[in-house]
Amino acid sequence: MSELPQDLYGQIDPPQRLLMGPGPVNAHPRVLRAMSADLLGQFDPEMTDYMNQVMALYRPVFGTANHWTMLVDGTARAGIEAALVSLIQSGEMALVVNFGRFGLLLQEILTRIGARYETIDAPWGEVVPMEAIAEAARRLQPRLICTVHGDTSTTMAQPLNGIGAIAREVGALVYVDATATIGGMEIASDRWGVDVVTGGLQKCLGGPSGSSPITLSDAAAALILGRRHVEKGIARDDIEDGHGAMIGSNYFDLAMVMDYWSPKRLNHHTEATTMLYGARECARIALGEGLAARFARHAAAGRAMTAGLRAMGLTVFGDDAHRMTNVTGVWIPQGVDGERIRLMMREAFEIEIGTAFGPLQGRIWRLGAMGYNAMKHKVLITLSALEACLKAEGFRPPLGEAVPAAMAAWEMQA
Repeated sequence: MSELPQDLYGQIDPPQRLLMGPGPVNAHPRVLRAMSADLLGQFDPEMTDYMNQVMALYRPVFGTANHWTMLVDGTARAGIEAALVSLIQSGEMALVVNFGRFGLLLQEILTRIGARYETIDAPWGEVVPMEAIAEAARRLQPRLICTVHGDTSTTMAQPLNGIGAIAREVGALVYVDATATIGGMEIASDRWGVDVVTGGLQKCLGGPSGSSPITLSDAAAALILGRRHVEKGIARDDIEDGHGAMIGSNYFDLAMVMDYWSPKRLNHHTEATTMLYGARECARIALGEGLAARFARHAAAGRAMTAGLRAMGLTVFGDDAHRMTNVTGVWIPQGVDGERIRLMMREAFEIEIGTAFGPLQGRIWRLGAMGYNAMKHKVLITLSALEACLKAEGFRPPLGEAVPAAMAAWEMQA
């Protein structure tokens, strides 16, 4: 047997890198400290009290009074899949609002469920008009309308005012993936009239990937509980099965997850204690700052990043009217090797910026400023480093213009 490399025995010592891409971002130190706390048993009264606190803390973050506001253990995609597999079944019709990579992900999951779907599409860099969504919903009469709020692949944020009224008109429910915007842009679940919203910690909430906050309207909860089929090994007399079709996943069965988060404390899985501590602290930090102030900070960071990039002579990608506040796309200048710039940013400055997917791969960079990294000095450092790297690679930006432009934009009123 060959000997293991010596570095396998050393402690983890990652570089102190500034993560200014589309996510993940650097976690807030308070979140990391919270996650170092000791473990508790999953039914310990202190642990279940923390679970109840998480439910209360995330209601204002989601902009809702929904009772069923909790966590799905797993990355943000776990929340997406749990929502879709629990809301719709094989053969039912869904309408997907599609304007980027993560609209395509919704279609992928629906295909695996066996649901039927049609899409209403916008080119990457634009969003779908609400009138087009309404027309498609009236024509299709779908069971579910699905959309992403902010799609980091295109840096666009889909407007959602009015989508709930459209759904009610046709008898549909609405699912929203808010992974990239929760904690950085307003999530107004109740005002929008949407039924299920999921998120993640690793972007604007300033935590690590691994926990997906979720909120369910009463209508969504009733539908899901109607599909409840508790696995035989944990069945109990006080939990009745529903009469609907069994949800096609055990782990992502939201009916059983809801019973786990309820006073029944159904032993569905073992709660990810450390991630719950982190999720709890993410929400405490957001609410302590004040959501309005937090959204304004992210908007200032987005304005500053955009202004600095333009002052550098670069062309910002996409529709200004619908740009996410926390991620900015920028065209890679002709003749510049985008990956060489990213490598130099990382090796010379310990700063990570993002590449792109699909039709934009190799054509744009994506620069994020969110959560703990939506700070003026971090935006300015990133712009300064990018200017230096571009100059080293033969591009001639107007030297010294980006930082003053970004500073002025930060101070502007939205």
